[in-house]
Amino acid sequence: MKTALAALALVPMLAWAGPSATPPQDATLPALLPIAIDSAKWLGNTAIETEHGLVWPSDPRDPKTVSLNLYSGSPGVVLFLLELSHATKDEAYLVEAKRGADHLLASIASAPSAGLYSGVAGIGYTLGEVYRATREEKYLRGVRQVVARLSESAKPAGRGVEWSGVTDIIGGTAGTGLFLVYAAETLKIPEALDLARRAGARLLEIGTPEHGGAKWRMAPDFPRLMPNFSHGTAGIAYFLADLYRLTNDRAYLDGALAGARYLQAVAKTEGDICLIFHHEPEEDGLNLFYLGWCHGPAGTARFWYQLYRVTGDRAWLAWTEKSARGIMTSGIPETRTPGFWNNVSQCCGSAGVASFFAAMHAMTKKPEYLAFARRVTADMIARATRDGEGTRWIQAEHRVRPELLVAQTGWMQGASGMAAWLVQLDGLGRGRRPFLRFPDSPFGASDER
Repeated sequence: MKTALAALALVPMLAWAGPSATPPQDATLPALLPIAIDSAKWLGNTAIETEHGLVWPSDPRDPKTVSLNLYSGSPGVVLFLLELSHATKDEAYLVEAKRGADHLLASIASAPSAGLYSGVAGIGYTLGEVYRATREEKYLRGVRQVVARLSESAKPAGRGVEWSGVTDIIGGTAGTGLFLVYAAETLKIPEALDLARRAGARLLEIGTPEHGGAKWRMAPDFPRLMPNFSHGTAGIAYFLADLYRLTNDRAYLDGALAGARYLQAVAKTEGDICLIFHHEPEEDGLNLFYLGWCHGPAGTARFWYQLYRVTGDRAWLAWTEKSARGIMTSGIPETRTPGFWNNVSQCCGSAGVASFFAAMHAMTKKPEYLAFARRVTADMIARATRDGEGTRWIQAEHRVRPELLVAQTGWMQGASGMAAWLVQLDGLGRGRRPFLRFPDSPFGASDER
């Protein structure tokens, strides 16, 4: 069913081929906010009325794809609408965001029990951001309900707690713990920090010693070990470093540094870059290097910068820049490598890479980082479908299924995340700080929690 907005105008990878000599060139961009507003128009046409509010199917062609997860479901659309309302001061977007949040409020009890991007923790984060935007107490009560549900469903394990055998950022203990840190710090829910600390204690004791440090599996029975941010050591160690930042408990920093030693030992660093393989133990996984948030430098650099943030040691900032060089010398966006395929998303593709380089520019003031962010963004815009229905991106989420082309609505693989990046880049040029504060990012507004 159309809404009021309708009336208003898994993972890239490449086989590393060595550094490219191509210098970054700046790009001329069109006006960004009108594109984002046009994307909101398309999203408005995909919304479905419910008893409690609004939902958006991940694939508008199939209403059965409605979901509650932050990765691809309705929470991502709500977050985009918050960012767009913040930028435009148009209350209509905030009204739509609240209607989406109202459906989430009614769904807390039925959502999967844990996970930042796959479960109820993502709902809690979304409701927290709606509360920050509106100051309506019902949304803060919803966050408290999420924290209570996570406390009730936490399982004692070793010296701490866990929700399943999954450890990672996407659906496991680390991502759930980061939401709890957000709830404690940003929304002043103190009991959330105690639960986060217990989650961290569990992760500390299950790391596997290697290369003088430690590594973590996504789950005990998962055959592959993926070391980067979304499913591996970098994301888990990031959470431990964040706990140290908030608690000053040295055990968490020691755990994070153990993860760093392992990652440094396995990184490809020739040419003063940092690239870390996709998975072990298979040879093809050891020779594959991704670029995006999920399994590449754009995500793992968050961990390096987090270590710089909590220790003040500029050596970690240098590793952040090595990660940036690993992307810049790959040849993208002009060259679509065998791995960096037809995907422009926050998770795997252009939006996530461009936002990382904008953060690098903000940190270092180096113009080449902003130039690269603009180049990648220009390529992303060129790949959009823009017609009377509105702006969206038809892309292949799955590298191994390039023929499966879908225009999705959500945050990590859909128009919400891509258009939100355009809003944020527009803000960078206007001196407007982003509204959203993701729990798994050390960059930008999240430094001001």
